[in-house]
Amino acid sequence: MSRPSHPYRVCFVCTGNICRSPMAEAVFRGQVRRAGLADRIEVDSAGTGDWYTGDPPQPGTLEVLRQHGIDGSDLRARGFEQGDFERFDLIACLDTGHRDELRPYAGPYADRLRLLREYDPDADSPNVPDPYLGPLSGFELAYALIEPACRGLLDAVTDDLGAVER
Repeated sequence: MSRPSHPYRVCFVCTGNICRSPMAEAVFRGQVRRAGLADRIEVDSAGTGDWYTGDPPQPGTLEVLRQHGIDGSDLRARGFEQGDFERFDLIACLDTGHRDELRPYAGPYADRLRLLREYDPDADSPNVPDPYLGPLSGFELAYALIEPACRGLLDAVTDDLGAVER
C-alpha cells in the first residue's frame, strides 16, 4: 500500500468506467459502509478513456448490482485525470492493460497502481474480463471476481489505517 491518509482514498479503473470499475466502486463502497468506515475511506472510479463521461453504468452492471442488493443508480462515468495519481492513495486497476496504460504517467506515484485481483488470494488471473456489450453472464462473472477481491482490499486498507493510528 502507499501513503495512508485520512480519509484513505481508493479509485477503481477500467476502460470506459461503465462496467467493471463502477461495479467495483459500488461493491467496495457497500463493504466500507458495512464495516463502519465510510468516514475514513473514500471510494471512486474512473476510466482510462473519457468517452462515456457523465453516462451511467451499462445496464448489465446495474442489473447485477441490483441482484446483490446494491444501488448503482448514482454512478456516472468519468475519465482518469493526471491529478488522480496524487489524490488517491490506491488506484486499483481491473486488468493489467489499465495498469500498463497508466504507469508511464504515474511518475512518483507508480507504487499506487495495483491490480484489484491482487487482493484475492484465490485469484487464478490478474484480470477481470470486460463484459462490455456481452450477455448478463459476463457481468455476473465480473461481480464474482470483484466481490472477493474487494473484501481482501478492505482488509488491506483497514490494516493500513490501523498502522497509521499506532
